[in-house]
Amino acid sequence: MLKLAREWRVKQFVFASSSSIYGVNPNVPWREDDHVLLPVSPYASTKVAGELMGHVYSHLYGIRFVALRFFTVYGPRQRPDLAIHKFARLMLAGEPVPLFGDGGSRRDYTYVDDVVQGVRAAMDYRASAYEVINLGNNRTVSLREMVQALEQVLNVSAQCRHLPAQPGDVPQTWADLDKARRLLGYSPQTSFDEGLRSFAWWLDAQSQTGQYGLRIPR
Repeated sequence: MLKLAREWRVKQFVFASSSSIYGVNPNVPWREDDHVLLPVSPYASTKVAGELMGHVYSHLYGIRFVALRFFTVYGPRQRPDLAIHKFARLMLAGEPVPLFGDGGSRRDYTYVDDVVQGVRAAMDYRASAYEVINLGNNRTVSLREMVQALEQVLNVSAQCRHLPAQPGDVPQTWADLDKARRLLGYSPQTSFDEGLRSFAWWLDAQSQTGQYGLRIPR
């Protein structure tokens, strides 16, 4: 049994962390070696705790732990409560889109295929026992720009309902990718407009099954 336990011991753990852990850190683009972590939401604090717990297990039990800080992942199969998916459905239904704040908040949107490439590379990483690595796109898009881009790809006009900024929201996210390139060979290839088109085609395919009852012009 002891031999079997040793053979099945977890040797490597890839953890889905988040850009949210940087919080309101003004030092952009955010680097992994900047230890000014200023999380402003319970979600972000749990991700910080997860990274620290991973460090403990790596130190005590020799588990290689790689924490990947995802930056606003979007694309086909995105959760329906996240902004791009939620806004697209509202816009196509002719319903108001809730815009929190002045529309100037910025996000480093990262297409899902690029993130998968980074995750797969992290699974094969062997060079050190513990790492935290950004997986982003190194390009920021404002909330207003995101809505305008959706209008273009969906061929509809958004009815925007302006609301106060949400507590726990951050003004910007922006990933420095030097470490990801160096350790994982990570290189995002998908532009924001291209990623939105792929998302729209997927949503259109879903609507044809009756899930949404929507038709997206191609």
